[in-house]
Amino acid sequence: MIFLTGGTGLIGSFVLRGLRARGLAVRALYRGPTPPAGPEGVEWLAGELADTSLLAAALTPDVTHVLHCAGLVSYAPQDEDALLHVNVEGTAAVVDACLRCPGVRLGYVSSVAALGQPAPTEASAGAAPTPLLLDEAATWDLGARHSAYATSKYLAELEVWRGVAEGLSAVIVNPAIVLGPGDWDRSSTRLLRYAYDEHLFYTPGQLSFVDARDVAAHLLRLTLDLPQLPAARYVLSGGTYPLGELLTKLAQALGRRPPSVAVPTWAAEVIWRVEHTRSVLTRARPLITRDTARAGRQPVFYDTRKVQLATGLGFHSLDETVAWLAQTLETNRMSRP
Repeated sequence: MIFLTGGTGLIGSFVLRGLRARGLAVRALYRGPTPPAGPEGVEWLAGELADTSLLAAALTPDVTHVLHCAGLVSYAPQDEDALLHVNVEGTAAVVDACLRCPGVRLGYVSSVAALGQPAPTEASAGAAPTPLLLDEAATWDLGARHSAYATSKYLAELEVWRGVAEGLSAVIVNPAIVLGPGDWDRSSTRLLRYAYDEHLFYTPGQLSFVDARDVAAHLLRLTLDLPQLPAARYVLSGGTYPLGELLTKLAQALGRRPPSVAVPTWAAEVIWRVEHTRSVLTRARPLITRDTARAGRQPVFYDTRKVQLATGLGFHSLDETVAWLAQTLETNRMSRP
């Protein structure tokens, strides 16, 4: 029996399909009044991630692996407390439940945001920022500014390492921005909505992306197929690309007009401040935050040789992922009544 959190989410839904494709029994945690529609052979369990009593009951003696894919992705200031509750307290509860079940192996989905990065150095006037190359050995720089989301994932990882220190068998994957079909109003899938809605503007930064299918495949391989691997983290990234290029590819694949106006740095700084003021006055969620406005200004590339050597698996190219997204979204649209 496999216990899965986040089975209805962008990553967890592909992990769930992968588990059922292997013929494995799955017990999956969900939130909501009714069980989700999903693959047969799934035992859905209603409840909250931080409910320690529920987790203790869910991890019955026949549970051999726990795949913790649930998490909150947000850069809105209103969600800082929720990020700590879901990502940190929720992960701590999962780790504690695993520690009460000797022999259970945990696979945890973190983020490249938890790697942190050095505070950017001042570039000379007119000079482009120096690109960074990060891998699993990257250390959290206490002197750098980190988003609330990044901090929550870093602290959640510390909970996993606490479990490892107490004897837990665990593996951590750190995916870049995950691309896949899902709820257009949640996390990275909002990029699809942005491209589909034919917005004119984009920021000229570079971001790293990874296909949702690749995240699931690497997680399952590391957690289920390679039990001899010691506790470690593994970076997952399909590559780093200019955001304008990604949005253009998505828009064109969806038959929409791509964005064409790059927002200069000074304008982005003005916009996020205006949005912040509007959100404070109206209590509405900001369309752009300080963190999203500044994302990608310093290009960061991720070294994935460690995970590819361990799993023998590669990554889909951006073009392959975009084509898959367009085809999937069109199929979903045609299947609606």
